[in-house]
Amino acid sequence: MRTLPIRPLVLAVFALCAGVTTFALDGCFKKEAAQTETKKETLYTCPMHPTYLSHEPGKCPICGMTLVPVRKNNVENETGVKIDPAMIQSIGVQTEKAALRTLSRDVRATATIMPDERRISIITTKVMGYVEKLFVDYTGQPVKVGQPLYSLYSPDLVSAQAEYLQVFKNADSKDSGQLLRSARKRLMNWDITDEQVVELEKRGTPERALTIVSPAKGLVAEKTVSNGQTVEPGMQLYKLIDYSHVWVEAAIYQQDIPLVNIGQKATIDLDYYPGEHFTGTVTYIAPELNMDSRTLKVRLETSNTPTLKIKPGMNASITIHSILNEKAVTVPDQAIIHSGLRTLVVIAKGGGYFQPREIKIGWTAGGYTEVSSGVGEGEDIVVSSQFLIDSESNLKVAVMKMSDKKTE
Repeated sequence: MRTLPIRPLVLAVFALCAGVTTFALDGCFKKEAAQTETKKETLYTCPMHPTYLSHEPGKCPICGMTLVPVRKNNVENETGVKIDPAMIQSIGVQTEKAALRTLSRDVRATATIMPDERRISIITTKVMGYVEKLFVDYTGQPVKVGQPLYSLYSPDLVSAQAEYLQVFKNADSKDSGQLLRSARKRLMNWDITDEQVVELEKRGTPERALTIVSPAKGLVAEKTVSNGQTVEPGMQLYKLIDYSHVWVEAAIYQQDIPLVNIGQKATIDLDYYPGEHFTGTVTYIAPELNMDSRTLKVRLETSNTPTLKIKPGMNASITIHSILNEKAVTVPDQAIIHSGLRTLVVIAKGGGYFQPREIKIGWTAGGYTEVSSGVGEGEDIVVSSQFLIDSESNLKVAVMKMSDKKTE
């Protein structure tokens, strides 16, 4: 019987033992790792205080409620964070679908009623003469277009009538056409009407005092002429204002300037007529801001009532109806989470999953906010307790990462 060498035998036995030991140790390590994994997978939180986390079941130290499990696979991923049904019920999660809406906002401002500057007429005389009789003789008198204002005796007008009649009687001559037009234009430049020229042609003799009629309508705001008064070219005799249309000048605060545009409709309210509303249109926006009040002048035009109830000098309040976006994807204002540099909403994915999502927002009006990107029409948006869900999601991620580092 041959004797085996001692050295190789020892090595073989050692190798066998080492293999068994390694297998045993590996089994131990795997068992310990599994136990560690089991330990770190399960956390417990309070339905009323989701920021409290525990590795052991039990009672919440804050309110005494039974802790519920939060598992690692509930950590936020592409699907979102999964919330235990008991917690969803406890924190009262409510959702609303993102929907297309017409966003509009009302701009309110104080205003003052003003006369329409285009409807103010100054009546002057264009020839020297003497006022023989006033037909419009008091301030406040209503005047129509073509209504007699006063009769005027003027030597120049008498001469101009005589010259016209002389040319008119010789109308058959070769050059009479041009001369007649020139003589007629001279009379009309002195406010003699076509009808008065026709009467002159029929009468055949100059009129001593001609009646001057009004070229505009309105109420007499000022009267600076009297019977028998001498008048000269350029002298103001009457000031007429047509109040059938008036201006409404408002002061718009600078934050509302982007909401105001030419052509917008507005509601005008006067304290003097409670319950009555008048409608106006924006026709002018000033190019410069008032440096003292930090407001911008905006002008509206409106039609007056037949009895001229809207009077210049009255104070008013206006409401401009501004359409911000006719088809905007919107979510309720309370669904928006402003967290530093990001703006978020929480999407309800179904099955207890919730996903915080970054969005870009636009106009806000009527309790809703425009979402320009990040949310589509029809998605379910959490409108209550969304901050708790988002905070819990972030907290879980942070805790799990810390747990993983400790067991590496």
